Amino acid sequence: MSNIQKKTDVILIGAGVMSATLGSLLKELVPDWEIKVFEQLPKAGEESSNEWNNAGTGHAALCELNYTNERPDGTIDISKAIKVNEQFQVSLQFWTYLVNSKLISNPQDFIMPLPHMSLVQGENNVAFLKKRFEALSTNPLFKGMNFSDDPEKLMEWIPLIMKDRVSDEPIAATKIDSGTDVNFGALTRMLFEHLNSKNVELNYKHSVKNIKRTSDGLWEVKVRNADSGTVERHTAKFVFIGSGGGSLHLLQKSGIPERKNIGGFPVSGLFMVCNNPDVVAQHEAKVYGKAKVGAPPMSVPHLDTRYIDNKKSLLFGPFAGFSPRFLKTGSLLDLLTSVKPYNVFTMLAAGAKNMPLTKYLIQQVMLSKEKRMEELREFIPNAKSEDWDIVVAGQRVQVIKDTEAGGKGTLQFGTEVVSAADGSIAALLGASPGASTAVHVMLEVLEKCFPQHMNEWEPKIKEMIPSYGISLVDNPTFLQEIKTSTEQTLGLSEKSNTLVDAPDKNKSFE
Repeated sequence: MSNIQKKTDVILIGAGVMSATLGSLLKELVPDWEIKVFEQLPKAGEESSNEWNNAGTGHAALCELNYTNERPDGTIDISKAIKVNEQFQVSLQFWTYLVNSKLISNPQDFIMPLPHMSLVQGENNVAFLKKRFEALSTNPLFKGMNFSDDPEKLMEWIPLIMKDRVSDEPIAATKIDSGTDVNFGALTRMLFEHLNSKNVELNYKHSVKNIKRTSDGLWEVKVRNADSGTVERHTAKFVFIGSGGGSLHLLQKSGIPERKNIGGFPVSGLFMVCNNPDVVAQHEAKVYGKAKVGAPPMSVPHLDTRYIDNKKSLLFGPFAGFSPRFLKTGSLLDLLTSVKPYNVFTMLAAGAKNMPLTKYLIQQVMLSKEKRMEELREFIPNAKSEDWDIVVAGQRVQVIKDTEAGGKGTLQFGTEVVSAADGSIAALLGASPGASTAVHVMLEVLEKCFPQHMNEWEPKIKEMIPSYGISLVDNPTFLQEIKTSTEQTLGLSEKSNTLVDAPDKNKSFE
């Protein structure tokens, strides 16, 4: 086994959508910087970014009820929905820039227009949805949202869901046509193809074994080549850890003080995929319901039209589960080995606080296919078991940390950047809305880690993302200009494809 030492400017760990986005931003801002990528799998976008490991929702708070909470006085807090929507607008602008600059092509290969809907049943839930609609629909970010509790209108919107529905329980939905289905796996691969053409060194089947600071202030990354067994040591001025569930362990290896009092809790997921093209053809929307009591936000049930590999498909889920692995390809010891002396009390506090979640996950793991079909029939009353197969989705590691608001061991449902005080290393932890807000999050990395360059970079950033530094919700005219531009360039103003094929029943989704 030989040891090879090499120097570079930037190292990106993990070939998912986050590293792809950060690398693409840096190549536009400082083309002469040398960038290397290390990924332990044979190709890019195979873990959380893979199209079968996530729901493909362009998260903009158009349909996700967990982004709008009801206050004690009965009013609806839409502040988080505004924040998430504006962050997704940032992603759309950057993708538009990439297409207009011919850095990537064929946006329909990764993004499609698709109505986003919220669906609820029961008098209290219908009242909540109506108040939510009234709070959102007057906001320019949510222009075009409609509400209905009329079964005839709902039959027009969602015939597959309304057909053969016999319950006399009140039912209502909101619908907005400006939603999207995003193939983050395809987008990730496109971005890495672009980076490869810009002389970014892509190293697949290379696993990072250690990260440490050198005496001259650089970061040394120890990497093992799976094919040759060679151990290489690469040094860089800046390291980004964007390896999904694998980020926590690598952050811990870095030794930076900011790693302390942070833990991770893995939640696995399953989807049901329809193999009957006649059923697939009857649905054209992402329809989100309400999470069950005790369920994590990532387990909100939804029935999704998807566009994957030039085929239209239909997914329902996710069903949550538990595995101690932090990645689908990870180790059964991942959770145990993430517990350190400096985060053990944080982890124990989280365990004590989240017993309902633990109970929920155990119940989900024990579900039979028929029990899952019963949950599906709450959406599709006449669903047939033989029309649906199980897809094993990705692992999500939720951040556990000590917070002022939640106290010790608070479970966080979102993405979080952890960086060293000097900005020389940063790690991305967490899950949803994740990939949808990748550009916003990577701009946060740039601001945290390269503050000395931001004034110099700002004109180029504004060229790529015209709304950078501007509140879109406070500038509705500018917002409309941005939306018109992104919709035209990304092909979102009207559907150009009418794909109705279901996935190949024999396709492996593992």
